[in-house]
Amino acid sequence: MNPFTCKVIEIIKSIPEGCVMTYGQVAELAGSRRGARQVVRILHSLSRIHQLPWHRVVNAKGEIAIRDDESRSLQLLYLTGEGIQVDGNGRIDLEVYRYNPDCEGGV
Repeated sequence: MNPFTCKVIEIIKSIPEGCVMTYGQVAELAGSRRGARQVVRILHSLSRIHQLPWHRVVNAKGEIAIRDDESRSLQLLYLTGEGIQVDGNGRIDLEVYRYNPDCEGGV
């Protein structure tokens, strides 16, 4: 496994319950500012194997980006179950719920 993939897995595993990160944010922390699509691929192919909290990663607008109805509903269920408010458009307020591991206290 390449170093970027390992770092992405480590970052996603570190997202605490009740918080989210964006694909781009994960990519940048892992060392590739333009690697958001690669983060999507890693989540798609390795979430089950590495037991990643995939539902805590959203797009840059704070939206649930999954198109598949069943997976989208599951992500919504998991997020709301962790206390994250999601509006009717599947959008999360990143000012409230974004996890910032570089900041003291995280959120």
